[in-house]
This record gives sequence, C-alpha cells and structure tokens, in this order.
Amino acid sequence: MSLDRDLLEILVCPKCKGELEYREDKNVLICHNCRLVYEIKNDIPVMLIDKATPLDEWEKKE
Repeated sequence: MSLDRDLLEILVCPKCKGELEYREDKNVLICHNCRLVYEIKNDIPVMLIDKATPLDEWEKKE
C-alpha cells in the first residue's frame, strides 16, 4: 500500500525541513540534503532523526 499523496505533500525532513523523495518500492522516504532514510512501517512514516538510517549505509544494504 502506498502513502496518501496529500500526506506526502506536507511531509518534510524533521532535521532540515527539506523535501523528501518517496521510494514506494522500498517503502522509505529519503532526504538527500541530510542523506538520511526514514522507514515507513505499517503505512506510518517513522520521522524520528535518531531512527533514520544514513543513506550510505542504506544503499550498501540494498
């Protein structure tokens, strides 16, 4: 199931308030400014900075 488009329009990175890229196939939101990946669990974005994965680490796992 994908995230609601209205929700995606208002979500921003909690660290820099920048735009997020939604990767529906991986079920994550990515902030390219902060290089952080936020997981989506049970259709709920986990927008906690301390729970985010650095983009470099996430890409190595993929």
